[in-house]
Amino acid sequence: MREAAPDDAAWVAVETPLGPAELAVFCRDVERLYRINPYLEFRAWHAEPDGATATFRNLSNGRDCALRLTIEDASASGFTVRYDRGIKRATRFAIDPLPEGRSRLTITDDYTGAGTDADLGEVDRSLRAWGVALKAYLQREARWGRYPLWRWYMRRVWVPMKPAARRITFIILVIALAEVALFALVMAIYWAEHLR
Repeated sequence: MREAAPDDAAWVAVETPLGPAELAVFCRDVERLYRINPYLEFRAWHAEPDGATATFRNLSNGRDCALRLTIEDASASGFTVRYDRGIKRATRFAIDPLPEGRSRLTITDDYTGAGTDADLGEVDRSLRAWGVALKAYLQREARWGRYPLWRWYMRRVWVPMKPAARRITFIILVIALAEVALFALVMAIYWAEHLR
């Protein structure tokens, strides 16, 4: 059973195509989990035995952050990431089983103790977008993850990219595919006219 959310908290629940055990394995890669957030632009990530240190820009609130992340309460049903500074005290990742072998990942940002005079501009507004991006990533992973080239691309190229670079790459790929389709159409028309 999942513990109740703190009073000062924000959360998002993501239904995933993965089973609870698979989702727990996916979530163990905390760097990938955070880099999927489309509003975090990482400058550095250094893994440590009980967490990591990260330097990034949060595009949702325009703040530059340098944090020490400590992973606590790791189990099959989730874990907590605590922060050494800022008004966000922790982020809880809870995994719940769903019917048909699927699972739900609930991400809860805890702002307990921030007080009324806290800098509200520091509040992370990227939680919903993070949930949407995680769901899309996990759906693509379930569909294409069995192919080694896809796994290599996602882990070695896509995940380390900045969010803007991902969008630009997507636009370039769409334009390139449109050019290939247009070229094929022109060639088909040419050959159809030529064979008359």
